[in-house]
Amino acid sequence: MRALICGSLAYDTIMVFHDRFKHHILPDQIHILNVSFLVPDMRREFGGCAGNIAYNLKLLGGEPVIMATVGEDFGPYAERLRRLGLDLSHIRTVPETYTAQAFITTDVDDNQITAFHPGAMNQAHLNRVSEARDIRLAIVAPDGRQGMLEHARQLHEAGIPFIFDPGQGLPLFSGEELLGFLQQADYLALNDYEAKLLIERTGLTLDDLARRLRAVVVTLGAQGSEIHADGRVHRIPPARAQAVVDPTGCGDAYRAGLIHGILQGYDWPTTGRLAGLLGAIKIASRGGQNHRFDQAEIAERFRAEYGYDLN
Repeated sequence: MRALICGSLAYDTIMVFHDRFKHHILPDQIHILNVSFLVPDMRREFGGCAGNIAYNLKLLGGEPVIMATVGEDFGPYAERLRRLGLDLSHIRTVPETYTAQAFITTDVDDNQITAFHPGAMNQAHLNRVSEARDIRLAIVAPDGRQGMLEHARQLHEAGIPFIFDPGQGLPLFSGEELLGFLQQADYLALNDYEAKLLIERTGLTLDDLARRLRAVVVTLGAQGSEIHADGRVHRIPPARAQAVVDPTGCGDAYRAGLIHGILQGYDWPTTGRLAGLLGAIKIASRGGQNHRFDQAEIAERFRAEYGYDLN
């Protein structure tokens, strides 16, 4: 069952400064700030919401179809996706642009300075949902602003159910625009902070949202998640992580489990538990796409974690 993943593909360059920023940034000299940090440790990760979601969904045995715009530097990422057996037919290269990328410098206190270049992501609206065939479910994840607006409208007009996942893109939209997304979407996925912001901008409560949609999913980090559906709140306990290394991409892993559960027709408690388990597996590895699992391992870990079979 093919799922359309509308969202960003990005490179993340992560650097570590072996000191504290506060030792090198003078508060009374901020107006003439000119600093340089030596970063002996650096790694480059494949990321972006669409890439991370598709990666996890593929490991579950799903058929993700990525819809994204990338730059002329996308070659290494494209080769990786091909090796993983992912569909590249709806990834559009925009000439004379770079693929979206983040440059993140972290100090020993885990403070971060990040520069984000959207690049080709800003041209996401060049892709049209009608170009993808045989789609059973879609997700509109963080992407170019115009692309998110148009892909939501196109999915709604095509009668394709979709999850609205505004993520870090939520501040880009007015309350009226967010209400427009909610009128078109079938499902809503947020973390607890994003839920508070959405409530503030739209004036709607979670109960209001749940009455408008098939389900409202709110992730709560180490406290698990809540799924508001069928006139009740399904409280999903957290899955145990073997290690807590890096939360980058945990939300995307959760959304892959959410998509898989919906497509397989699982009930909400099972869907939420599967999604939470994927997040727990991901958090034990650095980056959004360096963890590994197969379907047999997921079935075994699900049974061990929750005491019943995933079927």
